[in-house]
Order: sequence, then C-alpha cells, then structure tokens
Amino acid sequence: MLRWLPAPLKALFVALTIGLNTILVFIAFIPFALIKLCLPLRPARVFADHCLIAIANAWVNANGLWMNAIERQDWQVSFDGGSDKLHLKGWYLISCNHQSWADILILQRIFLGRIPFLKFFLKRELIYIPIIGLAWWALDFPFMRRGGKTLAAAAADMATARKSCEKFRHIPTSVINFLEGTRFTAAKHKQQKSPYPHLLKPKSGGASIALGTMGELFESMLDVTIVYPDGVPTFVDVMCGRMGRVIVEVKQVQIPAEFIGEAASRDPHYRSKIQVWLNSQWAEKEARISELLGK
Repeated sequence: MLRWLPAPLKALFVALTIGLNTILVFIAFIPFALIKLCLPLRPARVFADHCLIAIANAWVNANGLWMNAIERQDWQVSFDGGSDKLHLKGWYLISCNHQSWADILILQRIFLGRIPFLKFFLKRELIYIPIIGLAWWALDFPFMRRGGKTLAAAAADMATARKSCEKFRHIPTSVINFLEGTRFTAAKHKQQKSPYPHLLKPKSGGASIALGTMGELFESMLDVTIVYPDGVPTFVDVMCGRMGRVIVEVKQVQIPAEFIGEAASRDPHYRSKIQVWLNSQWAEKEARISELLGK
C-alpha cells in the first residue's frame, strides 16, 4: 500500500502506472484492431471485439488496483434490488449525472464483472487523442460532433452514431450516456439557467439514438446517481489520493415500450417524448442528491 506517500509522489506513481498500463493495452490492441480493419466478416469482428473488451477490462482492473493502493476507498455503493439482477450477457442503457473525470473511473469499477464493458458517447474531436483515440475507435465508441454548424453536418453525425450503435447488436453492450452532455460547473449551470440546483439540463439526443437503434435489446436503463459529500474531486485529486467519500446509487428503470425500435423513432415527436421522460427522472435525481447532501 502506498497511502503513506506524500501527495506529489502518489501523483507521480499514478501517472507512471496509467502511462505504462495504457501503452501495454495499446500494443495488445493492435492485432485485433487490424482484424477489424482488414476483415469485414462478422465472425472475425465478433472475435476481435471479445478480445478487445477483455483487454479493456484488464485496463479497468489495473486502475482499480492503483486507486485502492493510494487511498482507502470510502465508497457507499447500492444497487436497487441488488446487483445480482445484473449480468454480463445483457444489454443496458446507462444514464448518470456528470461532475468529474472521476465519474468514469467510478462507473467502470462498480460495473466491472457485473455488466458488459461500458461504451460512451464521445465528442468527435477525442478520436484524435494519441493512443486512446485509436482504442476508442477499436472498441466502437460512438463519436458525436455535438452542435454541428449545419443541419447536414448534424444529420451526418447522427448517422455515424447510429451506425456505431448498430454494431452493438452483435455483442452484449452497456451504452452510457451522460445526459447533461458535459461536466457540471457553476458557470455552465448559470448559463443554462438550469432548474435543477445540482444538475445541468438533460439532453435526449444520445438516448434517442440508442433507443431508436437497439432499444429492443436493452433489458433496462440503469439510472446512476453519484454524489461527493466532501466536494467534487478533480482528476489531480484522484491521483493524489484525495477523492474522499463517494456515494453511488444504481436504480433499474423500465424503458417505456413506446420508445423502442426504429418504427417508434420515426414519430416526429419521438425526441420530445423521450425528453419529457428524462426530465421526470432528472427531477427525482435532483431530489435524491439534495437529500443525500443534506444528510
């Protein structure tokens, strides 16, 4: 255990560990990424996907090891109805409030071994990040432009995301969508004039694509609420062993049948109906966050 180290040395240790872990994973990714690139046959792609996900899970597990090594994990995690209802052979749509880069590490760790590997909707620009961008591409993460300057650009981006979601049909997948679209900050909250004191307004774009493309595969939506009672940690805080207390609540939500399938997505009011549904969930989430912070 390295919890006795001063914060700067913890940060150095974590930086070196993440760097080495990522490079090793990248090297292991290369042959299977080439299979996906050069062999369009479905059996070959499915085989490569299974191998890539196994490697990615090893990367997540390594992150859990260094997190536990530098700080005693004071996490209160609860699953509505118990985690035994979740399994690795199902498809799940996950929504979560978003405050910090730590959210991603927490989500990956609590769901590791319980549900399929998490895949995120990402900003298109992130594909150009060295090493990691290629890994996200190999894992079929859906990239979205978010706020394209023209209707044609927005439509093309939606088509790309839809194509990514179609690939998820062939292997159990968990699609996570941070409905706020960005991390919560006081400045963004003020700019949006959000009616939720602890949340930004939810957006229905990513959820609409996922439900319209593969909604019939999803067993349920996993509504995740993350609260940091000691204050929201930055990634530097995490590296220095200063994450503090974490409360995570996971609630399974039944997806309304009217939102499922491509036929339903052709309804001109499809996105507005999903928006109303998400708004109601967000109101409940806001009430729960206020209750947890009040305690």
